[in-house]
Amino acid sequence: MSVVRIGRVKVWATAVAAALVGVTLPAVTATPANATTTAYDSTYYKNAVGKTGTSLKSSLHTIISTGTTKISYDAVWNALKATDQDPANSNNVILLYSGTSRSKSLNGGNVGNWNREHTWAQSHGGFGTSAGPGTDLHHLRAADVQVNSTRGNKDFDKGGSPVGGAPGSYTDADSFEPRDADKGDVARMILYMAVRYEGGDGWADLEPNESTSNGSVPLHGRLSVLKQWNEQDPPSAFEERRNDLVFTAYQRNRNPFIDHPEWVEAIW
Repeated sequence: MSVVRIGRVKVWATAVAAALVGVTLPAVTATPANATTTAYDSTYYKNAVGKTGTSLKSSLHTIISTGTTKISYDAVWNALKATDQDPANSNNVILLYSGTSRSKSLNGGNVGNWNREHTWAQSHGGFGTSAGPGTDLHHLRAADVQVNSTRGNKDFDKGGSPVGGAPGSYTDADSFEPRDADKGDVARMILYMAVRYEGGDGWADLEPNESTSNGSVPLHGRLSVLKQWNEQDPPSAFEERRNDLVFTAYQRNRNPFIDHPEWVEAIW
């Protein structure tokens, strides 16, 4: 069942100097950017709608952690062939960071292959590839082997040198910047992980922060940049289809920030 988007509303507050108009204008409060209404609000998200801050985060954690199904790391290969399928060519997948369309059959570890990119780096919390955060499709994406290696376990931030094989992406010693078309995707995947894994199920409590030197601690940065990317690159039809498919065919849970990107600002 696809998400029905009834409306996206963004109110821009404006001000006019009183000295110019001779009056004082009432303050205008902007609603969260990209405010949405979905078909899941009265069912799946009913216990979260209307909340903010830690209350919203807690409610979403319960929702997306209840009744879920885990898959094996081997099963991720075939899952990505479905979730990341090229809308224009059913024989191919679209690769994160580069946007390249590549044959589904070229999955593996060699140059020219695509592999399984952990957007939330495995080392940031030490969860590896075990069923759970290591196989969660909401942050696993198909990516070029060499581009994936260049990203490594770096935090996300702006700037650096161009990444070979991924036009529009940049990297430096401690951070990686995806191309513009993937910035919001990355932000929403990282922040999903921070809500889904709160330390109560045997895995580390994953949280975003402002550092780009997180190493092996269960933190991922840079939060302020991820929030900007969520605003600048709203959910695409590709993301929405993917969210629906992970929910209906694999894990039985959704990425709430694809359905409600304004919830990023409501929590952080």
